Amino acid sequence: MGNTSEHKTVTDLEELVAALPEEEQHRFHRLFMVSTTVGRLMPPPEMISWIEQQFGNLDAVKDQRIVNVMNRVTLEGTLFNTLRAGRPMVGQQNGNLASILDAGRASDPFANPLTDTAADTFGRIRGKHCLTASNAAKYDGLHGLLIFDEYQPLEFNAEQLADYLDTARRWFQAAHEEDPAAQYPILLWNCLWKSGASVMHGHMHMLLGHHPYAKVENLRRSSAQYGQDTGNNYFNDLFLVHRALGLQVKLGEGVAIVAYLTPIKEREVILRGDRLDTNLAMALYHVLACYRNLGVTSFNVAAYLPPLSPVDNEEWIHFPVFLRVVDRGDLFHNTADIGAMELYAQSVVSSDPFQLAYDLAVTRI
Repeated sequence: MGNTSEHKTVTDLEELVAALPEEEQHRFHRLFMVSTTVGRLMPPPEMISWIEQQFGNLDAVKDQRIVNVMNRVTLEGTLFNTLRAGRPMVGQQNGNLASILDAGRASDPFANPLTDTAADTFGRIRGKHCLTASNAAKYDGLHGLLIFDEYQPLEFNAEQLADYLDTARRWFQAAHEEDPAAQYPILLWNCLWKSGASVMHGHMHMLLGHHPYAKVENLRRSSAQYGQDTGNNYFNDLFLVHRALGLQVKLGEGVAIVAYLTPIKEREVILRGDRLDTNLAMALYHVLACYRNLGVTSFNVAAYLPPLSPVDNEEWIHFPVFLRVVDRGDLFHNTADIGAMELYAQSVVSSDPFQLAYDLAVTRI
């Protein structure tokens, strides 16, 4: 299963990097910058009892160790402060997810997809456990929905997930045959309302563009520039860095899972595979099984895929199937997990990637 990270923490990242063999240190510093600062404060006596109740440790609040990690290649950056997991949340609600989902069945717009959703002009793709539809309010010209037969969005097994990915792959091929100029795919899964889903019934989004989507193109350009500058494959080096630090869990040939060092938000995992196949579906299922064990109920998944046909750009040659998965927080907190920092500055994260790597490593499915 690869290295575990139960005894490591992100606050020790600089020391952990310094302890690596020289070659591994060089690889890390080619890809990442890391610095550690201490945030200090002087609370009045009247505040001390509240701090101890809210955070559990006065000294840890008075001297907060904050780790800043930046990916030099993609310019993704994360500020880690585990204390933020204990900050007060405005508008916390009490709710029973099972009851809310059951109540939502009465107005489920995907209950009868053959009559209540539109088909794409090239028809529908039927999987063993899902059916495609054409999105009524599209992100792009070719924008399909993959509607799960199972209404409950968190109730899926490995076989169902493999079928979802295979059906999405078939939809991309059918859409490409309909419009050969559209060849840049992306697969998206928003699970429940904190992730941005407007419908509770389990579903995914499939888009096929005439041009790469901006964030995918940024990753392609960044990785290609890294290859030109260093002579190395960015994705290989990215996963080697995480493996050296104990942040990678390998599942079979050609598939790897990593607790990412610059997560966009809590518990972000990246996966790399050769194709959108059963092996990758099993790896994704492993991640989501770990999420369920940790009590995660709302998440996003994005699958970045290379073009469907050869393009006049050899820099796509080394672009893998690249998945990103992120926890979107408590469904019953009104406070949003993304604010001005994430939108315009840099992500702030309270979860520790080393703890996440350990949780991934010990997950059994």
